Amino acid sequence: MDSAVVGRDAVLDRAWRSLAGPGVVLIEGPAGIGKTAMWRGLVGRARAAGWRVLSCAPTEAEAALPFAALADLLRPLAEQMSTLPRPQRVAAEAALLASDSEEPVDERALGAATRSLLDAAVADVADVANARETPVLVAVDDAPWLDRPSERALRFALRRVAPKLAVLVTRRSDSGPASVPPVPLGLDQEPTAGTLTRIELDPLGVGALHHIVRARLGATLSRPLLARIARDAGGNPLLAIELARAVLRLPRLPSPGEDLPVVASMQQLLADAFAILPVPSRDAVRLAALLAVPTLRSLRAAGVAPTDFDAAEEAGLLTVSPTGIEFAHPVYAAAVRTAIPPGVRRQLHRRLADVVADPDERARHLAQYALEPDAAIAREVAAAAERQRAHGAPELAAELHERAAKLTPPEEAAERGRRRLAAARCRYDSGDYATAGAEADAVASELTGEVRAEALLLRASVAWSADDLATALSAGEAGLAAAPPDSALAGRIHAHLGVFQDAPEPARRHAEAAATLLARSDDEADRSLLAGVSLQLFFNEIRAGRPARTQLLERALQLEGDEPSWLAGTVPPIWWKAIDEHDRARTRLHAMLTWAVGRGDEPSQHEVLTHLGEAELLAGRWSAAESHIRAARELGEQLGSGLIAESWLGGLLAAYRGQLTEAAGVRDRCLRLAEEHDDLWCRRLYLQLAGLVALSAGRMAEAATAYGELAHRIDALGLVEPLSMRFEPDWIEACVGSGDLDTAAVALDRLTTRHARLPRPWTTLGLARSRAVLASARGEDPAAALADLLAARAAVPADVLPLDRARCLLVAGMVHRRTRRKREAREALEAAAAEFAALGATAFAERAREELARVGGRPPAPSHLTATEDRVARLAAQGRTNRAIADALFLSPKTVEANLARVYRKLGIASRAELGAAMVGVSPRPAEKQVATEGR
Repeated sequence: MDSAVVGRDAVLDRAWRSLAGPGVVLIEGPAGIGKTAMWRGLVGRARAAGWRVLSCAPTEAEAALPFAALADLLRPLAEQMSTLPRPQRVAAEAALLASDSEEPVDERALGAATRSLLDAAVADVADVANARETPVLVAVDDAPWLDRPSERALRFALRRVAPKLAVLVTRRSDSGPASVPPVPLGLDQEPTAGTLTRIELDPLGVGALHHIVRARLGATLSRPLLARIARDAGGNPLLAIELARAVLRLPRLPSPGEDLPVVASMQQLLADAFAILPVPSRDAVRLAALLAVPTLRSLRAAGVAPTDFDAAEEAGLLTVSPTGIEFAHPVYAAAVRTAIPPGVRRQLHRRLADVVADPDERARHLAQYALEPDAAIAREVAAAAERQRAHGAPELAAELHERAAKLTPPEEAAERGRRRLAAARCRYDSGDYATAGAEADAVASELTGEVRAEALLLRASVAWSADDLATALSAGEAGLAAAPPDSALAGRIHAHLGVFQDAPEPARRHAEAAATLLARSDDEADRSLLAGVSLQLFFNEIRAGRPARTQLLERALQLEGDEPSWLAGTVPPIWWKAIDEHDRARTRLHAMLTWAVGRGDEPSQHEVLTHLGEAELLAGRWSAAESHIRAARELGEQLGSGLIAESWLGGLLAAYRGQLTEAAGVRDRCLRLAEEHDDLWCRRLYLQLAGLVALSAGRMAEAATAYGELAHRIDALGLVEPLSMRFEPDWIEACVGSGDLDTAAVALDRLTTRHARLPRPWTTLGLARSRAVLASARGEDPAAALADLLAARAAVPADVLPLDRARCLLVAGMVHRRTRRKREAREALEAAAAEFAALGATAFAERAREELARVGGRPPAPSHLTATEDRVARLAAQGRTNRAIADALFLSPKTVEANLARVYRKLGIASRAELGAAMVGVSPRPAEKQVATEGR
């Protein structure tokens, strides 16, 4: 164990106990305080105890190398890569440089691969004795120097796997501004937050520094002198070693009254140590510090002999091995780089650019060397940027593209604009929407033609990702105006505008234009985009009320190949859900979920889980629906999405189950989300849920109002066929229940048109149920409607729309009861109650049982009504609206509605249409005669 751990016994034991939990340990402290020594000590103890250790120790220079740290950490698990799904295997092999594939690294797939490999490591040790001691340790030293792609992959994986293993991380925490940097790798977030142990290393005392100085320098200093060194070094071991080294370089040791060598910092100490090196050694150390991975081969090519490092090695700055140069501490390399004069540094970069074998590192050195525009260097740097982007390092790629743009000669203005735009795309890929949007705006304002169009398309995409629909549409339209009209670029812009548009007709027109233009393109990416455009065209033609071109759907599915379209992959299951082909929807969605998980694509997983929840909800598989909705909600919370779709589905499920308080809470949350996002689609979802909650609670007028507003919003949008919204049958029931038969008839006509346009099981059942409800309310002979209702139910298989089929039985039972067919009513209602109970539809089952209890008995006499209920009932029986009754009796409309609900319950009726018969032959209460007369 490193001697620097001396004096840290208690801290070391505390960290070890936390790791064995299993837990997460974060060791913090200023540079040189001993974090790396502690890290090495804990890693050594873990290895000695038989743990499987996965570790990496990135340096500042390696922060520019994509996946360098991840490759070090995962290399012991390389044998497991062959078991991964193909997308994960390809990404992992590319990151670990285990394949020559030119395929770009999919960062999401790499995150999933990292998770899978860590899971496999945990599974491998599951049978080890005393597995509770957590024999898997992920150890990262100096986490702030992690290259960004490695950091993202580890953050993704550890959030999911960390509870099963131990995690050890160090980071520098120098004193400075009050703002505290975030904890590395998100270790302070769930699920790891509860097991996180933060250890801030304290300065060491004289006794511990005595052992450290003796071990590192081979010298023993007097205790008074060592106490002065400890004081001046602030207990920092690394600073104490360098201060002791400076003291030992003096002609004689300072006396108690003399000052120690005056140094302001580690930088000063290293500068003093560096200054006494011979010139060849200084150049050699500088060149090694500037290389990302200093190898003897590269240094020899730059004119450095291995012996040039002898003096630096004797001074304790670094060590030389057959594989390369390693600085004694990362601070040393950073200090050397910082101290190089700018002019000297540029020449050293030029020298290294001529000898390094890796083209990306050559480009990095050229970018640091060049000051003036240089077309050749700009091309090399831009090519390196494209490689870095393909390797999953968008931040580094953005920096290189930006540098390439600055090195592009002024006469190549369009090329400079493209490189700036490429940098902005990389910023967008990395999630830096603000920078990407600002740069896209800047390029668009300075250039014309295709570059301007591409910039505006990027600006539109950034706005769409940031939920800024207005900017997405305006920027997209401006980009379309700037693009050549018949170009593939115009086709790509049309394709995106088709997604941005909520109204079906404009979306259809854009999709149609995109399909025409992209079909002419020879670009493979455009051909892939064509599948998504075809799906969008199919989808929006239906939404606009046109016949479903299923041949277009099939052709789009063929164009997709093995991977679902990123633009519109969920269109096929949306369509199949709409026509109640739940098995096809389920199969497609599960395949898409597997695809998304394989790539670590969490946004796609979230979307697919939401659709699966709806598919299972419609199919009556409510346990499965609940599981998918919960998974979507948990993932949405992690992603920071609006959570509107899964909240809506959760509210529908709660209402179906009779959990009305919970459903109302979800309804209110949906309203807040809709207002927060100012999104018309969100508002439509809220209104449908609000209508169902009110209907389930017996507040018919409130339900009718919500459904009426929903219909108005759909019509205003020009949405002829809202595939995901099945509200007309409930709207009709709410209107009948509130006595508004005219609006019920309008809604029935609307549903009839829907069914004629696109007959589906749900429209078949809904139309038959609605006709029976309305015929009964009008006092018509319901025989024909009942026959149609039972025929419709028989035409739909038992495993398709079980809730809708059971609701048909409920309606049949209610109609039979009102027409005094007791046996038929009892049979239908008993069957309905049983089917509702099997589904778990508590609210509907209770309603069926209430109706069943009314069969055979005489309705309660109106004398059971209170005075106010009697007055309200008589005016309602005359056809008065709630508002007219409220005005006549000086009540609020809500009080009128509440009284009517009690009247219905006491009289055993369900609508105003039955009030007249229930009140026939009953004399008004004496005190009410005048009111009744005025009512007439």
